[in-house]
Amino acid sequence: MNLTRRSLLKTTAFAPFATALPVAADATPQAPSALPPAFDKLKPLGDRVRPITVQEFQGRIQLAQRLMSDAKPAFAALYVTQGSTFYYYTGVRWGMSERVVALLIPRKGDPLMVCPAFEEGRLRELLRWPIDVRAWQEDESPYTLIAKWLAERGIRTGRVGVEETTRYVFFNGLRKAAPALEYASGNPVTIACRGRKTEHELELMELACEATIDAYRAVFASLAPGMSQLDIAGLVSRGFQRMGLSGGALVLLGEWAALPHGTTKPQKLAEGQVVLIDGGTSVDGYASDVTRCSVLGKPPEKLVKAFDAVRRAQDAALIACARGRTCGSVDDAARAVITSAGYGMGYALFTHRLGHGIGLDGHEHPYLVRGSKIVLEPGMTFSNEPGVYVAGDYGLRLEDIMVVTEVGAARLLTPGFSESLEKPV
Repeated sequence: MNLTRRSLLKTTAFAPFATALPVAADATPQAPSALPPAFDKLKPLGDRVRPITVQEFQGRIQLAQRLMSDAKPAFAALYVTQGSTFYYYTGVRWGMSERVVALLIPRKGDPLMVCPAFEEGRLRELLRWPIDVRAWQEDESPYTLIAKWLAERGIRTGRVGVEETTRYVFFNGLRKAAPALEYASGNPVTIACRGRKTEHELELMELACEATIDAYRAVFASLAPGMSQLDIAGLVSRGFQRMGLSGGALVLLGEWAALPHGTTKPQKLAEGQVVLIDGGTSVDGYASDVTRCSVLGKPPEKLVKAFDAVRRAQDAALIACARGRTCGSVDDAARAVITSAGYGMGYALFTHRLGHGIGLDGHEHPYLVRGSKIVLEPGMTFSNEPGVYVAGDYGLRLEDIMVVTEVGAARLLTPGFSESLEKPV
């Protein structure tokens, strides 16, 4: 099994990181030991969490309809199958399978849900408000059912926006059942809706970031020589559990931190080595993604120098991440700092883009990557995660979440930047 941060991101639908990491084949499962005293302060978030309301979900559908009308050419309908966008519009979490469960949003009028007949009862149980549901039997085509409903609404021609994560088989089935319709990417609608977060969404993301920092604080206070990356990752997961949350982290030690998305190599924490923790949780579905680095004992000068460069790159990105600028310009600003500090040009030692969008998914549109002409708008949320990676020696990355504001620099959703390697949170 090749463990990567990308695979961790994909293992759960609504939390950015899995809570399980691979264990050696000869490892014997053991009962969890008592948590160190630093974890005693971790408490559930309780009534600090205000869930997304029915009115907000309904407002999202109305926004999608306005965007469909404003598009040139307009969209006649939006086709969304199970996944995070399905949840975004309905509040219903539904796992992926070979059977399509779909949401149809017409440009005007009420939406439709389609599901297998034997699942209809469960779907209706999960509905936040009454939505028309049409069910198909196992020997029937759900796509014929959808095409019939669209025709009943007068949608026999025109453009249907297809949500980008729709499986090809789900798209192709509808295209065959309704060939007179034109099919196009639904991104102009779905990304425009999801890309700009409301104050309520930002509040949930701030709580997730705060909880992540609280868990990290307990973990960093509990580090000791000889701990493995699995030991440390287990502490992160259990810290979230104490707060009633699900989450975890990728942990990399010493030279292996030079691989941004991880390794399966066994690692043990030693004095003077960097420990990199990259993970998060979610609150009412909204994700955090935070990376912090520290060192046991006195940090070597090379790590202090790299930390300083990475932190200054974060500052430059925060300033550059302003309304009206482009996504690519934010990456440029951070990369220029890394280059001027002597860590090479381009992707030499800062080997990945600056950041990704974040919300219901740990990684979502838009992205802070060189050359991107996407214009920043208030409410867009991103990771700010420059790094320096020296193969065979060390790696260091710092990651915080920020939101574009109406005026000036972006605002942090994490409680604050890392202060130093000695005081990571």
